[in-house]
Amino acid sequence: QDNLYFMKIREEQCSDMSIREIMKAVANCCDIIYFSARKFGFARGGGIAMRESPLVNPLKELVVLNEGFLTYGGMSVREMAAITVGLEESMDETVISQGPEFIRYMVDELVKLGVPVVTPAGGLGCHLDAREFLPHVKAGEYPAAALASALFIAGGIRGMERGTLSENRNADGTESSASMELLRLAVPRRVFTLSQIKYCIDRVHWLWQKRELIGGLRFVREPKILRFFTGELEAVSGWQETLAASFRSDFGNSL
Repeated sequence: QDNLYFMKIREEQCSDMSIREIMKAVANCCDIIYFSARKFGFARGGGIAMRESPLVNPLKELVVLNEGFLTYGGMSVREMAAITVGLEESMDETVISQGPEFIRYMVDELVKLGVPVVTPAGGLGCHLDAREFLPHVKAGEYPAAALASALFIAGGIRGMERGTLSENRNADGTESSASMELLRLAVPRRVFTLSQIKYCIDRVHWLWQKRELIGGLRFVREPKILRFFTGELEAVSGWQETLAASFRSDFGNSL
């Protein structure tokens, strides 16, 4: 959805096309299209669309073996009905523009406040540059994850770490430092109001002003696989308590 909207507003040859026309032009370039309906259809499930090819029948066999019969592919009737409506709504520019426009607003406002973010604004969410935000936190102490923890303390806002914590360790047990340390603040469609985006901006700005209080994290329990999903970490020193005390000093018990 986001890419269709960006093509409409950023690509000169698409400026006079409807979203449906852009989608058709993209589809005409493809032999296989597969999609997650969560991201393109507002519902759980997905689909694979193909031109006639030798791959069609083998894929049908795998669907029956692994998912369910071809008429439903493991999805309930309710989910398929929701996807049908969602796909139709995804052709409406006013619907698919909401997420990217909220993200653009958040990015632009944070840039004005001097907060390091990834620019230009794109789709999915606003990405804080944790390496620039917390230059004093070493990569091995997971700056993006530390920033995620701090933002939850300061605002009850849950972001997604995209950095060293998401990497697997090297074979010798050393850390594999990520090329970027980002905190993703996703903006799902039809979830937030502009007032909630402004609230998030306010709390990120407060953290930016208190960034020297934020320290690193270390593992208490580190799974060997997908450690960022089920691992447990603790603060290096007592910085989380110090940050919470500073929050209460400024805001009282507002959370």
